[in-house]
Amino acid sequence: MTFEPRYPLSSLRVVHVMAGAETGGAELFFERLVVAQHNVGVNVFPIIRKNEKRSARLQEKGLNPLELNFGGYLDMRTGICLKDSLKKFQPHVVVAWMNRAARFIPRGEWKTVGRLGGFYSLNYYKNCLHLVGNTHGIVEWIKQQNWPAENVHYLPNFVDSVTSHGERPPFLPLGVPFVLALGRFHTNKAFDVLLRAVALCSTLHVVIAGDGPERSTLEAMVEQLKLQGRVHMPGWIEQPGRWIAACDVLVCPSRHEPLGNVIIEGFAAKKPVVAAASEGPVELIVHNVNGLLAPLENAEALAIAIQDVLGDKTLSERLASAGYRTYQTQFAIAPVVTLWNNFLMQFFKE
Repeated sequence: MTFEPRYPLSSLRVVHVMAGAETGGAELFFERLVVAQHNVGVNVFPIIRKNEKRSARLQEKGLNPLELNFGGYLDMRTGICLKDSLKKFQPHVVVAWMNRAARFIPRGEWKTVGRLGGFYSLNYYKNCLHLVGNTHGIVEWIKQQNWPAENVHYLPNFVDSVTSHGERPPFLPLGVPFVLALGRFHTNKAFDVLLRAVALCSTLHVVIAGDGPERSTLEAMVEQLKLQGRVHMPGWIEQPGRWIAACDVLVCPSRHEPLGNVIIEGFAAKKPVVAAASEGPVELIVHNVNGLLAPLENAEALAIAIQDVLGDKTLSERLASAGYRTYQTQFAIAPVVTLWNNFLMQFFKE
């Protein structure tokens, strides 16, 4: 993106609307982006679905979020309060994060941008003029839905640099290497495939940090495969960076993954990454250059890739170094926030 703003960033008024869940990759990136834009002087107003923890985190960073219900189709109050708040703030641009936020966004003097992190129904985005995808695959898919190509844009996520001070999970035996996976316990994440891969690696320990509707199914698999003591599922963790920095391999086994923020986090921590070849990982990883890709649904290939990295220090270091270079050039805070700010400044009016 070559646009260069002619006016200071403080002249730009941006509303970001997030009506998503308490946890998730898009929700966490929303927080990182609004804070980063605020820190470089953009006049940012976050509007969020009621969430005490998210509101507190944003307030700690100097922002003053508005919390609304963002309920079902009978929730008229949110729409009224949202429109009144936008009229009062008079933004140049409103960014709607995912379906629910886009459904509530009203038309007005402002330009509206819908930000998609997946292959969502575009019926929710009727009040959006522009759409942003965080992968090239999503951008191409949007264009295929007959959205005007000139109004579809690629803007990647960034992740914060991961602390170099690793901290092993306290429940792991001393001296054993461990593989780390993170995410919601959902069928899309394919943690079932990862468990079958672990069963093929006789001494491997794996930590799967997260939670969700598939927990009971995964726990039953651990018993069925006799993996007790080698598979650890501690739930969501507040600061995953310390475990990422301590792991020996970061694994993303997803059968469906539009992006894969966890892969970028692995790059940022200078850790070797192994992933299944779903949509996002194949954009992020060049096989055997900055990571290893295994075929989808293939536990044996995933196990071999993990063992290859664990058994070859030269390979591990080479992949980790290349991944870190990918992070620095494409997914670090400075280049991505610059892209976002340049894009949004195009909607600035004196």
